[in-house]
Amino acid sequence: MARVRADVLTRANVVLIGFSVIALGVFASNFFRVIGIDQASASIASQLILVLLLLGWTGSYLFRVFTGRMTFVEQRKRYLEAYEKLTSTELQARFESMTQEEQISLLKDLENE
Repeated sequence: MARVRADVLTRANVVLIGFSVIALGVFASNFFRVIGIDQASASIASQLILVLLLLGWTGSYLFRVFTGRMTFVEQRKRYLEAYEKLTSTELQARFESMTQEEQISLLKDLENE
């Protein structure tokens, strides 16, 4: 029931992602200069790549929000399913431990409601 996710965002992972984004920007800028683009255009092109990545990430986040596939929603759904299964099993055990007369009485009471 308790599943551990491998991609949990710890502080170290967030710092690593930040440095990776900075490194990607520096690499892109240097790459564009190496292939013959001047400094200003290379900087603009590398910024454009980073902005497009940011917009893609934001778009994927908004997609998950609108489709209800957020982590919290998924966790809540799994919790409710496990709770209902446990409750159903417990109620079934209680019902089976009753005598035949008590079961019939309970069923009649439920039908009257």
